[in-house]
Amino acid sequence: MQHASSELKLMIQAAQAAGQGLLQRFGQLGELGVRTKTGPADLVSIADEEAERTVREILGKARPTFSFVGEEGGTSRGSDDAQAWIVDPLDGTTNFLFGTPLWGINVALEREGEVVAGVTWLPALREMFVAEQGGGAWLNSEAIHVSARHRLVDSVISCGIPFAGKPDHPVFAREMALLSERTAGIRRTGACSVDMAYVAAGRWDAYWERALNAWDMAPGVILVREAGGVASSVTGGLLDIHGGNVCVSNGHIQGALMEQLSRALEAPTS
Repeated sequence: MQHASSELKLMIQAAQAAGQGLLQRFGQLGELGVRTKTGPADLVSIADEEAERTVREILGKARPTFSFVGEEGGTSRGSDDAQAWIVDPLDGTTNFLFGTPLWGINVALEREGEVVAGVTWLPALREMFVAEQGGGAWLNSEAIHVSARHRLVDSVISCGIPFAGKPDHPVFAREMALLSERTAGIRRTGACSVDMAYVAAGRWDAYWERALNAWDMAPGVILVREAGGVASSVTGGLLDIHGGNVCVSNGHIQGALMEQLSRALEAPTS
């Protein structure tokens, strides 16, 4: 990416540093699962905390006045609270735990309530997605763009599937009933960071999820927008990254997708 800001360069550095430690831990999972009774879950928790600490130290040293919002360590208010780092040190934890390479590090910069830069680093896949406001979206130094498909029936879309302890299982069942017969396919990688980056790169045509945190979606939002797509709430309204849900798409199929997602919210008639 040409003309990256000092903040974006810093975010890339922090994500790569955290990724080095995570890759080491990722390589230890198989051996640990064989040799211990508890399995690798404790190691994943340690890896998660280590990664956030690495990111926090690099970003905090360079920009000590910025606030920091992290999945593991919570929010630390800086003296310049108009600017905040938003970090998920290990998105796709279950994938990581099970030895699947679909996991990543999310680092975003929010300025006065708007995401202005984002990095999604997928170490096991060696894919670095970056975007900055007005600078386009990039994958490993190559410009990326959303897909050009205009019809929902021709589109492959991705989603978040609620698991045990998550809400909205009946709504999701209705979404699948409506969308499986109206699309070319529905996918789920198990990591919001991956799914949103794939929309930006044109690998998927859309992605939605109803139960998310800001650190899950923040980099993906600017990636998709800078790649030419759109980002909204799941009801089609203005997106609040702290609002708990998101829908991103290439823009062309947004209206048709919104129509079906809205239908899924309607109570079934008996």
